[in-house]
Formats: sequence, structure tokens, C-alpha cells
Amino acid sequence: MAAALLVFLALLFLYEQFRIALAIMVAPMLAVGGVFTGLWLAGQTLNITALMGMIMIVGIVTEVAVFYFSELMVLRNSTGAVPAPLSIPMLIDAGSNRIRPIAMTTLAAILALLPLGLGLGQGSAMQQPLAVAIISGLVIQMPLVLIVMPVVYRLLLGRKALASPM
Repeated sequence: MAAALLVFLALLFLYEQFRIALAIMVAPMLAVGGVFTGLWLAGQTLNITALMGMIMIVGIVTEVAVFYFSELMVLRNSTGAVPAPLSIPMLIDAGSNRIRPIAMTTLAAILALLPLGLGLGQGSAMQQPLAVAIISGLVIQMPLVLIVMPVVYRLLLGRKALASPM
């Protein structure tokens, strides 16, 4: 997917470290798998509107993962003069600090798209795959960012103190 490659390149230029960009891109790629599952469960076909929804999910989930990573770096850099390696309490604190904004924006978007995703209203059948793709990607986003991402960060970035990417 060209959109995912462009997002990865943007992250690579932003953080200047391959492991950080790779760690952040895990969530959007897994969320795309959630989109396929959601389309299948809803009985929707993979068409151009569903693909537009996938592109949107890559951007939305990447943004949320970047916000989580930024919070993690703030916590890591606040430990002292020398940045500390990522610890499990640090990962938990970053998640607990970000859970409310992530949950609020995710829930608001899901509730706003629900009538379209259910096919309610005139002309909604054409945009229904878009809504189903976005809703299913957003549903999978929260556990990905708050549960899977800390594990990925710990595995890819937690072995030693990284040079500050910000």
C-alpha cells in the first residue's frame, strides 16, 4: 500500500531511526487486518470506498501511535539527565495518560459513523463500506495502541536507552 509506505517514510524522516518508525507502523498494519475482518463480518465487498477507509485508518492509527510514543518519550526524558531505557511502569504510565483522549476520539468517530455503517438513510449503501472499514479499524485501534504497542516498543526499543528522537 503506497499510503503506508509514505507514512513510514515520513516517520523515518521525523524520528531518524528505523526501529522507531517500524515500531510505530506495527499498529496501522495490524489495524488494516482489522479492517479486512470488519468488512468480512459485515458482508461488505472490498471496493474503492473500503480502500479509502483503509487509507484513512492508516493515518488515524499512525497519529494515535505517534501520540502514545511522544508521551512515552516525555516520560522517559523526565527521569533524569540521562534518558532511561523503556521500563514496564513507563509503558503503563504512557498508556494510562493517553487512554482517555484515545477512547474519547475513537468512540466519537465510531458513533458518528454508525448510522452510515448500518446503512441507515437514503444513499448510504454506496458509502457503507467506507464506514464499516473505518469503524472496524477504530475498534481494533484501541487494544492495538494500548496493549500491543507497548509490547512492540519494549521489544524493539527497550533494550537500551535510545538517542532522543525529539
